Amino acid sequence: MSKAWWHTATVYQVYPRSFNDSNGDGIGDIPGIIKKLDYLALLGIDVIWLSPVYQSPNDDNGYDISDYYSIMDDFGTMEDMESLIAAANKKNIKIIMDLVINHTSDEHPWFVESKKSKNNEYRDYYIWRDGNGGPPSNITSVFGGSAWEFDSITDQYYFHLFSKKQPDLNLHNNKVRESLYKMMTFWLEKGISGFRMDVIDLIGKEIDNGIVANGPKLHEYLHEMHERVLSKYPVMTVGETPSATTDIAKLYTGPGRDELDMVFTFEHMSLDEVQGKGKWELKDLELLDLKRVLMKWQKDLHNNGWNSLYWNNHDQPRIVSRWGNDKQYRVESAKMLATVLHMMQGTPYIYQGEEIGMTNIAFDSIDDYKDIETINLYKERMNAGIPHEKIMKSIYAKGRDNARTPMQWNDSPNGGFTTGDPWISVNPNYSKVNARQALEDENSIFHYYRKLISLRKNNETIVYGNFELLVEEHPEIFAYTRSFDNETLLIVANFYDGKHTFSLPNDIQYNKANVLISNYNTCSSNPTSIELRPYEAIVYSLS
Repeated sequence: MSKAWWHTATVYQVYPRSFNDSNGDGIGDIPGIIKKLDYLALLGIDVIWLSPVYQSPNDDNGYDISDYYSIMDDFGTMEDMESLIAAANKKNIKIIMDLVINHTSDEHPWFVESKKSKNNEYRDYYIWRDGNGGPPSNITSVFGGSAWEFDSITDQYYFHLFSKKQPDLNLHNNKVRESLYKMMTFWLEKGISGFRMDVIDLIGKEIDNGIVANGPKLHEYLHEMHERVLSKYPVMTVGETPSATTDIAKLYTGPGRDELDMVFTFEHMSLDEVQGKGKWELKDLELLDLKRVLMKWQKDLHNNGWNSLYWNNHDQPRIVSRWGNDKQYRVESAKMLATVLHMMQGTPYIYQGEEIGMTNIAFDSIDDYKDIETINLYKERMNAGIPHEKIMKSIYAKGRDNARTPMQWNDSPNGGFTTGDPWISVNPNYSKVNARQALEDENSIFHYYRKLISLRKNNETIVYGNFELLVEEHPEIFAYTRSFDNETLLIVANFYDGKHTFSLPNDIQYNKANVLISNYNTCSSNPTSIELRPYEAIVYSLS
């Protein structure tokens, strides 16, 4: 596999609305991000993935774009954005932006024109159909209800896989694709270094045939996008592809295919869901399931593509509350989870606050939640007679606002996020869980992440080594090796709060063992037999 700059990079996702507020209006903004670049540089990250900052009515927190060429007023100005790119560049930090091209806002000028009549230039920019005694089909929206919305002006329905204020674009229209390529070029010329592509597996949909994801022209369009735009810049691209299998991921990311550099798999994100029942029907997490999924992605894409490595993002609950222990062993389990992820092959992603061990939120009232998906779910289930307590249990576990509470910078009011009233309440544990405390403690989660990031930059075995899962059927221990040239790395992690013994398989031979990193101050120097403490993680170099 030919080497690329993003193989050794670590990406940090900034959710601007919740990161840092510079002007006291309760909403994070671009000048606020600039003020925290020193913090990110100290962490050691190479790339900021910036969630949408484009002009938007904000129906879905910026993923409903009304103008791709302007900055949302809440976040600042185009001059602020240019300043962020320049300031980050001086610290050797690249910026990638969210590319949202499956849909726009219904307030985008294209849609405003599209809905005026059946016979205008922009009608075919979107997906319009006649009704069939009701909606044209039974396809449902991700946010609940039908994916079709009736418009009385032209007596037709338009298609929206998400909110009704997010009409889907028709990328089978050449003019739509050309317009999007022009927009992408505009931002690349501004100096950004790539894109995270929102629900990119949906852009080839064929609604009349009932195909929503992985349409027959999807890879053709991605190859065209690469040829027309991406190939002209030294960029990094990652696609959000909820429906991707490892075989499909090879098509996206395989060497020589010229589509995307990596994709986000969702398979490990749905392990706490009852299969076929959607994200809100919960089941207990099982480590054996996680090991099976991560092993498959590590082995299937080795030399055949590239993995993205992530535990958290703006749509997912906090990992330390999900797989870890966010009470008694918050620090230990956060470090353990980071170790398991960052020692794998792929490009690691850190979501804001993950590096200080931020936890899920549990608001008492639905009125405190802001996410449209969560609010719609609550209304639907209350109307269906489901008890409040049962609905809230699902929301506490899986709601997107778990990730969207403001970044906890210090123990001052509102966690130092804002001097005003925050757009969503800060997690009350900010007095104990905050960046200032983490920076001052050399044994903090933050400084542990710094070490992990540094190891990747300086160790090709982490970047390119072969992956082999060990003790595959052990229900509490996650252990694996990474091998490259004459070095083998051994990663051993206890996923639970009990004590367990790890025994090195007899076929792994070594002359010398060095501990590269551990989440306890002292650990066993003998990898042959290890008495693992709660949530303990150790990485050995065997030679």
